[in-house]
Amino acid sequence: MIDIYRRVFPVLIFTIICFETYCRDASTDSELKLKASCTFSLNTNGISSIPSFSLGAPAVIANPSFNYGRFNYEPVLAYDFDIQPWYIDNWFRFRIVDRPEFEFRTGVNFSMFFIDMKLPDHTILQGQRYWAAEFTSVYKPSANSFVSAAYWNDRGQDPGSLQGHFLSLMAERSALPLGRSLLLAANMHLFYIDYNGNNDGLFLSPKLSCSLKRAPASIFLHCIQALSSNITPNPGFSWNLGLTYTI
Repeated sequence: MIDIYRRVFPVLIFTIICFETYCRDASTDSELKLKASCTFSLNTNGISSIPSFSLGAPAVIANPSFNYGRFNYEPVLAYDFDIQPWYIDNWFRFRIVDRPEFEFRTGVNFSMFFIDMKLPDHTILQGQRYWAAEFTSVYKPSANSFVSAAYWNDRGQDPGSLQGHFLSLMAERSALPLGRSLLLAANMHLFYIDYNGNNDGLFLSPKLSCSLKRAPASIFLHCIQALSSNITPNPGFSWNLGLTYTI
């Protein structure tokens, strides 16, 4: 019974905070509208939402986004090229502070992570259930740049699944002109993971994107370098080349 309360209590507090703030906003804003978009990406080496973990094979990822006032729902659907599921996220987020130059949000994620489980005669696809709590602050000095700090508490719900902490610092500058028709975006990500089973480490993850002006598609190069890690085998260096399209 205590374990059930421990799982439900953070979600209940999140719901109460969101509902109370929503009611306050709705009374002063009668023009709330649902905004939707979706980004698709083709990847030579799929990178998961915890960036130190990769599929090690090409992947296709769909990332829809639905915004209504301060609420945001962002599912993520990730598959390999054989249409075998890799992971499915369901992020429910709420912006507690929502200003042009600063944002503070909280969120919960209910997800499934799929792994190949080898049996004596064959291999089966096993799904592991996770939920995560998030707290993120974002400072936006301009329309094309931001700095963020985030904390996630990840809780695997099945035997053998990971539990622990994820801390992140990220900075990005977008819409950098390159000649007359190209735009660059540069992102630098420093993150630390501390999971059970001696799975911890500090990682550096730069990302560079290039797109045509007013075009919905872009190409990107994403690299990850383990600065220090106790994970076995050591993740070392990995990279991913991808193509994204937003509608």
